[in-house]
Amino acid sequence: MKILIIGSRGFIGSYLEKYFIQVSYDVFGCDIIDDINRKNYIKVETVSPDYGDLFKNQYDVCINCSGAANVSKSFENVLYDFELNSVNVIRILDAIRKFNPQCKLINISSAAVYGNPSMLPISEKNETLPVSPYGYHKLITENIMDEYFQLWQIQTCSARIFSAYGNGLKKQLFYDISKKILTEKEIHLYGTGRETRDFIHIDDICFALDCIINNDSFRSSKINVANGEQITIKNVINSFTNIWKHNKKIIFDGFEKKGDPINWCADISILKSYGYKQNVNINDGIKRYINWIQGEKLE
Repeated sequence: MKILIIGSRGFIGSYLEKYFIQVSYDVFGCDIIDDINRKNYIKVETVSPDYGDLFKNQYDVCINCSGAANVSKSFENVLYDFELNSVNVIRILDAIRKFNPQCKLINISSAAVYGNPSMLPISEKNETLPVSPYGYHKLITENIMDEYFQLWQIQTCSARIFSAYGNGLKKQLFYDISKKILTEKEIHLYGTGRETRDFIHIDDICFALDCIINNDSFRSSKINVANGEQITIKNVINSFTNIWKHNKKIIFDGFEKKGDPINWCADISILKSYGYKQNVNINDGIKRYINWIQGEKLE
């Protein structure tokens, strides 16, 4: 199988590239960074990239991991977020339509399309009510995927990733906690600690996407990628403290962070039907992350 990973130098993309090489797929990477020493790598322009020549190479599957992935910054620069998360996907889809119409496209979407759900667990049939520009743009992109499937039969799937984490991710909750343990006298965090997330390790994301490739119909599907487990932020903090011994006082400020949901837990019935099972539990994932972050010698 010949696979193209757009955004192959990013967090999810880089792990996917290694994973699919290990399972003996024919893997090609694509990003905006120069890397003349990397095999099967194609550089595209940062501004208004043209994917036409790229898809003349004919792929079986393309996974688009490119785009902006910062909810807070999507409020600050709405047009930038829209350009990277929506307009860029139209460029990819149209290049597939013109040059490689048999190529299946998985776009990395987000649980942010759900916003604050009225009931848990969240199934793919739940109402989508985003609470951030980032979430709206991911939902717009899913509608664009519908358009290209309905009008041109381009095979598409939106993978709605929940709370991804893993070694190498230098943002979001785990990184924030780690930096504060290392550099601050007290650890100040948003919210109450009772907020919940459905965490999924990057290794499990790779396996989940492989399950989708081999089992999904690609009829403009929407698939939750998570573990179906609701974990409180306070429990994550306790796990960090138990593994990484420290005497720092932890203070929750009680304020909601703009654009963040309160509670998340996914219904992963579809993903499980494709053969997915969790391989990295949250405690093992946190241990791995702490070992990695301590080796980084952050200041």
